Amino acid sequence: MERTTVALRAQDPISQAGVASQLRARPEVSVVEWNEEGPWPEVVVMVVDAVDEDVLTALRHIQRTTESRAVLVTTDIDEQKLVSAAECGVVGVIKRAESTPEHLVHVIETVARGEGHLPSDLLGRLLAEVGRLQGQVLAPRGLHFTGLAAREVDVLRLVAEGYDTADIATKLAYSERTIKNVLHSVMTRLQLRNRSHAVAYAMRQGLI
Repeated sequence: MERTTVALRAQDPISQAGVASQLRARPEVSVVEWNEEGPWPEVVVMVVDAVDEDVLTALRHIQRTTESRAVLVTTDIDEQKLVSAAECGVVGVIKRAESTPEHLVHVIETVARGEGHLPSDLLGRLLAEVGRLQGQVLAPRGLHFTGLAAREVDVLRLVAEGYDTADIATKLAYSERTIKNVLHSVMTRLQLRNRSHAVAYAMRQGLI
C-alpha cells in the first residue's frame, strides 16, 4: 500500500503531538516534517481552534508556495470563514469533535485523491452562502461565480447554436465589434483557445 504523506501544523505543541501520535499509528499515511524548501507532502493538516487572520495567512502561504492540499481541523467555523478558508486553498474541513483517527485518515485520503470534504451541516450553510452572494452581490453587477457575466453567457449560447458574429449582434442589439470584444475578453480571461473551447467551458459550467 502506498502511503499518503502528511505534514501537521498546529497552534500548540499538545495538539501537534496528539494528532501526530494518532496518525503515526495508521498504515495509510506517513507523517513527515514540514519543510518550507520541500519536498512537499501531499496533504497538510492544520489544527486550530478558530479560523482567524493568522490561520488564513498561513493557508495562503501554503497555497502559493507548495503543491500540497490543505485539510483544516477546527473547533469553530462559520460559513463566512469557510468561504475564506476555501479561497486560501482548503479542500477538506473536519470539526475537532469529529476528528477520530479513522475519520481524519479518511478525509486525508479523500483530499489526496483530488476530492474535497465538508461536514454535512457546513455544506448546507456554504451552499446557502453561495446562493446569497450570487443573488445579492454578484447578480446585481451582472456577474456570476463561473466568472462569466450575463451578456457573455448570452453570446456563448448563440455561438453554441451556430450563429455567426453578425447574427449574434443583431439578436442582442449590439455592434459586431462589441460581440468580438466580448468573445475576446472571455477567451483571454479564462485562457480558452477559441470559440469552440469557450462554448465547451460554458457547457461544462452548466450555463448553456
